[in-house]
Amino acid sequence: MKRVATLLSAAIALFAISVMAQARPDFSGRWAIEPEPSATAPGARGGGERGGGRMGDMGSGWGSSISIAQDANRLTVEYAFFARGDMQPPLKFVYALDGSETKNSVMMGRGIQLQTSRTAWEGDKLIITTVHGFENPANGQTMNVEVKRTLSLESPTLLIVETMRSGVLGGPPSTTRTVYRKN
Repeated sequence: MKRVATLLSAAIALFAISVMAQARPDFSGRWAIEPEPSATAPGARGGGERGGGRMGDMGSGWGSSISIAQDANRLTVEYAFFARGDMQPPLKFVYALDGSETKNSVMMGRGIQLQTSRTAWEGDKLIITTVHGFENPANGQTMNVEVKRTLSLESPTLLIVETMRSGVLGGPPSTTRTVYRKN
């Protein structure tokens, strides 16, 4: 009887671990921005990204077409930033899913820009908080700006990326919502 109880406890524990693992969505795939309905359609808002975006908004900051790879330990986001003629590889960002700090470097403008990120799970949403350092043009001192992206799946084929940016140099903070459809 004791052996049956032990086996039953082990089975329940394995089931609970399996259910918890399934609760975290897999964002893997190729995704493209889902355009808003036409401005001429009844009830349409017009513009670029859904739910708060307009043409010219920074959106998710990741581009209109992205590839995401995810395993148990990390999430990798990749997208083309440069034109083909620039002969530059796509930008690639890797984030540790255990909340540990990750650093990504991007060669842009006047040199390498370092980004430091941490992730956190909030239910079925993944929150990626990234700090970007930059030089204040007024005094030359280093300042930081924080970008927080919250990823969630509205359905297996719709990825929502809500991006909150802290205010910079006295400017107001901003939030955008970008909807991607799986290709």
